[in-house]
Amino acid sequence: MVRNGDRILVFDVPDRIKGVVGYRPLGGTIEFGERGEDAIGREIREEIAAELVDVRYVETLENIFEYLGRPGHELVRVYEGRLADPALYERESIAGHEEDGSALRCIWKPIADFARGDALYPDGLLELLTRRTPP
Repeated sequence: MVRNGDRILVFDVPDRIKGVVGYRPLGGTIEFGERGEDAIGREIREEIAAELVDVRYVETLENIFEYLGRPGHELVRVYEGRLADPALYERESIAGHEEDGSALRCIWKPIADFARGDALYPDGLLELLTRRTPP
């Protein structure tokens, strides 16, 4: 999780089968032999070419879901950190790319949007965000 006041950095996750668009923070898979804290730093560098600092573990969430008509189950280690480049907090969006090379557009989305019903993945993340005070 990267916060900017009352907003969080997310990218959209459309599900054309369900006809919904949800949002998810940046992140990815922990590779064999890699620590979670190192994985999130690597993922941020790979996805938006930015450095993450002051990284700290928050909690693990279990997420059972269906996406594009297929069931999924993941354990999500949630970390919170800060982007090293303060200029990134001034942008409305940050361009990046997925591992497969497809474009990724991250936005600073108000946490209140999720409280009003916009989907935030993984399940449980909104509750975690609303009970934690930003650093």
